[in-house]
Amino acid sequence: MALTDEQIKALEDKAREIRITVLQMIHAAKSGHTAGSLGMADIFTALYFHSAKNDPKNPDWDERDRIVLSNGHITPIRYATMAHKGYFPVEECLTLRKLGSRLQGHPERHKLPGLETTSGPLGSGLSQAAGMAYALKMDKKSPTVFCLTSDGEQQEGNTWEGAMFAGKYRLHNLVSIMDRNNIQIEGNTEDIMPLEPLADKYRAFNWHVIEIDGHNMRDIIDAIEEARAIKEKPILILAHTIPGKGVKEIEGNYKWHGIAPKDEDLPRFIEQVEATATV
Repeated sequence: MALTDEQIKALEDKAREIRITVLQMIHAAKSGHTAGSLGMADIFTALYFHSAKNDPKNPDWDERDRIVLSNGHITPIRYATMAHKGYFPVEECLTLRKLGSRLQGHPERHKLPGLETTSGPLGSGLSQAAGMAYALKMDKKSPTVFCLTSDGEQQEGNTWEGAMFAGKYRLHNLVSIMDRNNIQIEGNTEDIMPLEPLADKYRAFNWHVIEIDGHNMRDIIDAIEEARAIKEKPILILAHTIPGKGVKEIEGNYKWHGIAPKDEDLPRFIEQVEATATV
């Protein structure tokens, strides 16, 4: 059922709150990955607050949709979204990367309820998610496996092994959402190792491809609904995003891939995010 304008606005407002939490937690840690985390706020909000079956009071619920984060370095956005959803107190976000914290710089599955995998090595997530989807299919269970990936890790060979596997076994219960933000740690992806034509490559591996604006909440939700209706092949949602979305000084700048806001930056950055609110 189509969402009303009010429902869409509520999700957009939530994404803005989550972006502010991301800035606060990375600032408190004095390290972390700012650009990619801000860029994926809309997609994580759409998943946790609308499209994916999940229950913070029962994180191991058998019927939950699996959410796998392959590029674990943007875990601040996952932690912030989970906290706002109720998996743990929002205040705990400020312990990011601290000694003994459950919120390490890359997610550790055994430290925090609701995490499906321990991630860090880029390129591993799609294969892990494909294995989960295959097992669910064998067991005739209905959950969908959502795998969040970066564009930079498409330069990894094991990503394509996972893509081949999923295509061969027609894993229609696997939805990969790629953060196509065009940056990686040392520059723009098309300068480091060109990736295009990404959509055609996945289609050649027998995937159904949907391209969207990764900051348009209605487009994100519609794409996920379309993905659930596909019954014969795995699905890639190719989400075109802006790294650092909401903070003009960060947007599109690869140098902010792994930099934390300084003390003098934080109030200005939060003000910019707050200014993105729509009436």
